[in-house]
Amino acid sequence: MNALDVGYTLAAAALAPFWARKPRAGWAQRMGKDLGVEPRNEAFKGSRVLLHGVSVGEVNALRGLVELLRARGTEVIVSASTDTGIARAIDLYARGDFPRSVVRYPLDFSWAVKRFLDAVRPDAVGLCELEVWPNFVKACARRNIPVAVVNGRLSERSFKGYRRARWALRGTFARLSAAAVQDDQYAARFVTMGVPLARVSVSGSMKWDSARLDQSPAEADALATAMGIDRTRPLIVAGSTAEGEEAMLHQACPPGVQLLCAPRKPERFEQAAADLPGCIRRSWSKPGGAQPLHVQGLGTTRQRYLLDTIGELRAAYALADVCIVGRSFGKLFGSDPIEPVSLGKATVIGPAFGDFATIVAALKSAGAIEVTAAGDLRRVLRSLLDEPARRTRLAARGRACITEHQGATLRHATLLLTLATHGPVTSQASVTAQDPLATRPPLNNRPPLSTRPPLNNRPPLANGLNNPGPAAGTWPARTPKT
Repeated sequence: MNALDVGYTLAAAALAPFWARKPRAGWAQRMGKDLGVEPRNEAFKGSRVLLHGVSVGEVNALRGLVELLRARGTEVIVSASTDTGIARAIDLYARGDFPRSVVRYPLDFSWAVKRFLDAVRPDAVGLCELEVWPNFVKACARRNIPVAVVNGRLSERSFKGYRRARWALRGTFARLSAAAVQDDQYAARFVTMGVPLARVSVSGSMKWDSARLDQSPAEADALATAMGIDRTRPLIVAGSTAEGEEAMLHQACPPGVQLLCAPRKPERFEQAAADLPGCIRRSWSKPGGAQPLHVQGLGTTRQRYLLDTIGELRAAYALADVCIVGRSFGKLFGSDPIEPVSLGKATVIGPAFGDFATIVAALKSAGAIEVTAAGDLRRVLRSLLDEPARRTRLAARGRACITEHQGATLRHATLLLTLATHGPVTSQASVTAQDPLATRPPLNNRPPLSTRPPLNNRPPLANGLNNPGPAAGTWPARTPKT
């Protein structure tokens, strides 16, 4: 046990009345036990990379990266922290040939981290967006396992908290082998937290790459039928809604228009149902549902719907005439608007989107999203529903904006393959050999993103996926992991 373990224990005890309110599964796995991960095959000559996404959003963002790495012969283990994140990761990544490739990320107690690393034994670790925990990063450094932040993001809100604890966290950030972040502002914050400038690169957001610009999912028709949605009448779909938003949307929805809300958190389903009077709940049509639709006699006369299930939001968005992105009309910090935009839907978001500021700014600059306050939402929705041509223009601009910003996944795959092959970066020269972006002008001397070329037109990393890596002698010797 170290000093951090003592601090974590005291904090957990003090905050128990708060965190113990919500039931959580997988406590043995959170302590690094019974992970059920596929053991390392000593005969396998390729690398094993651990990718971590804390919850559903980050797990979804890793989709393209997992596919790229597996296509290059790399064994990929995906970890998540939350119960919903684990469920989504299993659904996406633990199928077919990879049934034991998803694990629960450990709590940051030193003994839990040790058990976890003993079981997983990765050659490199990619932490999606942030998730920089001191004991975990330190244990990886001791084992000579490089750790990189990919799709890095450090919002203004998070940065304020991290900066206050910089005296304690600076060493942890300094141990990172790389931080591939979404924009220049995030890059500057990672440098401030202690990551050497030469190890920081602006690679864009993988969320753009995770967008599927294909046709509507096949499940959409089945969802509409199961919930009794009238396909001949306009439908507004609000995704990832938060407390208070369902009631607000119920009032803002124009007369005669159908409204479907999909709360972000399952524990809010009951309250959301109360805020949508007479709503049809998706769970009623599921096997074992408490109130089957045929018993209720519900038809297309209802106008309110509640998606109280996990994993069907994309299908719901595909049914919409207009989509609304939740967690953006109150005191929270927004949700990802890329999925409805990628489906070619006119998309509206509220003014509180701090966690997705870069993405919203890009879409807004392209004329591809409507940003509005709650007080003006009814007018905006009525206007969009009355003007099909306007909705079509928003949709076309949105898809073009997504295409323009894609490419980050390839950059991150290149970085992780290089680190898995050659080990941790321990000098500025090593980083420069790996990533020519590190030789660009200092962050504060670069032009703003709005004046720089699109990411997919910038110079690629030197070590493309078909390149074996830096020349011999430019990387430090790697010692065996124990």
